[in-house]
Amino acid sequence: MSLRFVLDPDLTPQLRAEIVDLWVDVSNAGGAVGFVPPVSTADVHVIAEPTFAGITDGPDRLLVGYAGDRLAAMLIFGDNRFALKTHWCVVKRVMVHPDTQGAGYGAALMTEAARLGRAFGHEALHVTVRDGLGLDRFYAGLGYREIGRLPGALRVAPDDDRDEILMWLDLAVAD
Repeated sequence: MSLRFVLDPDLTPQLRAEIVDLWVDVSNAGGAVGFVPPVSTADVHVIAEPTFAGITDGPDRLLVGYAGDRLAAMLIFGDNRFALKTHWCVVKRVMVHPDTQGAGYGAALMTEAARLGRAFGHEALHVTVRDGLGLDRFYAGLGYREIGRLPGALRVAPDDDRDEILMWLDLAVAD
């Protein structure tokens, strides 16, 4: 089953709850979306509410992917909020439901993000990833290249610091 994408959906209470549930499930499965497991709905709400405000009040944009009627994937196009950076965009909170891993939804989501990035007039997309999970290989397979690292920037546990990897997709040369 392929994903059906919706850009800028109405952030209804139901969709907000579905996003928080997705965020909790992804986090508790070990996904690198701002938390280390275990997390609860209450933990995620602390970050979700200002995230939703950035979408509803602007300038951020939400892309969701549905498998049938179920929210299966999402990401946020984060505006840089700086006039000198309007030609590129940060992609953040990239999530695919853990029960759908291996179905190609992550690649489909990021391919749609690149297509939309071009349609928005962006020249590049930027994503940061947590080292140690193989995410850099996933993004490299989609044409992103590593442009830097912040050594030990992410403390996921005592004595477990991870690099934050900066990755870049040049939309002018990407397929």
